[in-house]
Amino acid sequence: MMAFHPPEAYGELNEGVSRVLFSADEIAIKVGELGQQISADYDGRFPLLVGVLNGVVPFMADLLRAITIPVEVDYLAIASYSAETRERGLVRLEKDLDETIKNRHILFVEDMVDTGLTLNYLLRNLRAREPASIEVCALFSKPRRRLIELPIKYKGFDLPDRFVVGYGLDYRGKYRNLPFVGLLKPEIFQP
Repeated sequence: MMAFHPPEAYGELNEGVSRVLFSADEIAIKVGELGQQISADYDGRFPLLVGVLNGVVPFMADLLRAITIPVEVDYLAIASYSAETRERGLVRLEKDLDETIKNRHILFVEDMVDTGLTLNYLLRNLRAREPASIEVCALFSKPRRRLIELPIKYKGFDLPDRFVVGYGLDYRGKYRNLPFVGLLKPEIFQP
């Protein structure tokens, strides 16, 4: 298990967090469990793990180390047209996959599933490419915000309907590097 600095070592970043929801140790244990389950389920199938940059990077890196079977990795990058269109699931693909996915077993890896609209769009896009199978692994889920129910085969933690940061989750590009997940203080994101 990787050693992390205590929360107070993150100085200014830590000052924006009102409460730690999931510690680095709790996250590491859950990622290990997910890796074990994925390894068992995909044994002999050489899956392609697909993630969306940038938030998924910490989770993807740790998940890869927890999986004990051969896998490949590829990434998409998306951009929203605006905050309003993102809430409706309208995104622009900025980086497509480098790998062909036809007849491949795809595991779509998400840091967090919120409304489900963007994930739904991306899954439809990938299914049109005729993979052998496609499943979703999400470390964090906000089920109370879900507008579209999607099957999440591998799920880590449910989050409250609050603004959270850390372990890849950000606010205006900050806080991704925190090894824990915590509640962002309202005065940070409210004018």
